[in-house]
Amino acid sequence: MERLGRGQFPHGSEIAFGPFPAFGEGRGMPVLAELRCFPGLPPIFPRKEKFLKAEDLCFLPAREMAAAVREKRVSPREIVDAILARIERVNPKVNAYCTVAAQMAREAAKKAEAAVLGGERLGPLHGVPVSVKDLTPTAGIRTTWGSKIYEHFVPEEDGLSVERLKAAGAIILGKTNTPEFGAGANTYNRVFGATWNPWREGYTCGGSSGGSAVALACGLGPLATGSDLGGSLRIPASFCGVVGFRTSAGLVPLYPSQLGWDALAVEGPMARTVGDTALMLEVMAGQDDRSPISFPVTPGQFLAAVDRPEIKGLRVAWSPNLKISGVDREVERVFTAAAKRFAELGCRVERAEPDFSGVQEIIHVTRALRMVALHGDKLEKWRDQMNPNLVWNIEQGFPLTAGQIGEAEKGRTALYHTVRKFFEGYDLLLTPTVAVPPFPQEWIYPKEINGIEDRLISRFGWGLTVAVEPPELEMRVAILIKKAASEQIQL
Repeated sequence: MERLGRGQFPHGSEIAFGPFPAFGEGRGMPVLAELRCFPGLPPIFPRKEKFLKAEDLCFLPAREMAAAVREKRVSPREIVDAILARIERVNPKVNAYCTVAAQMAREAAKKAEAAVLGGERLGPLHGVPVSVKDLTPTAGIRTTWGSKIYEHFVPEEDGLSVERLKAAGAIILGKTNTPEFGAGANTYNRVFGATWNPWREGYTCGGSSGGSAVALACGLGPLATGSDLGGSLRIPASFCGVVGFRTSAGLVPLYPSQLGWDALAVEGPMARTVGDTALMLEVMAGQDDRSPISFPVTPGQFLAAVDRPEIKGLRVAWSPNLKISGVDREVERVFTAAAKRFAELGCRVERAEPDFSGVQEIIHVTRALRMVALHGDKLEKWRDQMNPNLVWNIEQGFPLTAGQIGEAEKGRTALYHTVRKFFEGYDLLLTPTVAVPPFPQEWIYPKEINGIEDRLISRFGWGLTVAVEPPELEMRVAILIKKAASEQIQL
């Protein structure tokens, strides 16, 4: 496999604004032919740029792309053609996409172009391509959940998040790879194989939204959907150098869903910049009657948060390990430097963390219960077609007793109040996303931290971000990240 990135990926995410920075010589696909402006348009609609090459389009931020379409400086057809050409050349090396809907994307781009030329009202994502994680149904586009069981399944209905993205004018490029039913932090399945880290040959991109993260990092689309229970938006974003934003339960309504009251798994946006992530969240978030835990939001609040950040004086707690795991020395070094930089930006920074005692037991029970509820009935008929790691995850739920489930729910509630009280004294909690750098692709989980093997670390302790945040904290994190990005801090 040809390496796309030069050198080893740094052991933390670096979030960039504007066009994604050149990765060096290894980024490496030659620039395609220069593109024209809208076909057939008179000189009254010239581009402000002297010219815009296909490679520029592939790495153009979504906000700039949407503005260029609205201002008739670039056509949706040009954007889609440029990105599809890059997918054709780059995707075989990294396997980010498992299904590319090229014909549908070109047809949608043609309609989007006609809407611009016809003076129609345009949505905030009009003409902007989006990649969809292969856990979300897409009407007319194969959706497999990374499973042999659904290898040839084509839904008739879009998932709610896709429905909203399309209503905002987005163009669906295709589906991105994921482990089977999203169970795992290493993107591999028996249908499509492994997705590779774009920065380091032979290493994992993380998961379970690994295909989406790699697509973004490689310029195979400006926006992508992801989902997250225990790090599936955040881990691949960290390993690939992009932005993955885990939302609070109910912020982005889930439909269809067999577990409508579930507050563990969420969908969220992914992009190359925080601003693009906020734009995508503006479209995805908000109440819908089909999701019983969804709630309304104020239009424009997410973009306002990142465009007008207020950071000076924020009370920031930082912890390299939350006292629940070992941390790779290089991860801790980079993270500590980032924490000090926040202090230089005017934040009040001190080392502190909530008491997460018992969190591993709570996660084990609640996650296992969810797995058996969703997939337990599949084992009798399809066990041989399922990944052994997925089977193991499901089987953890069968022996659970009512007493264990009750204790886990009580512990989960107590943990929420512990975190809630912690944030009475702090505005933000800064942690590494993961405790380790990317590990070899053939490993299901990291096997060691600083040379020490630990079974519990391998399964639970290496993803440090714990999703128990109150809803009002969401965009405070984005505010801080945006300032960090502008100051070139590694996170």
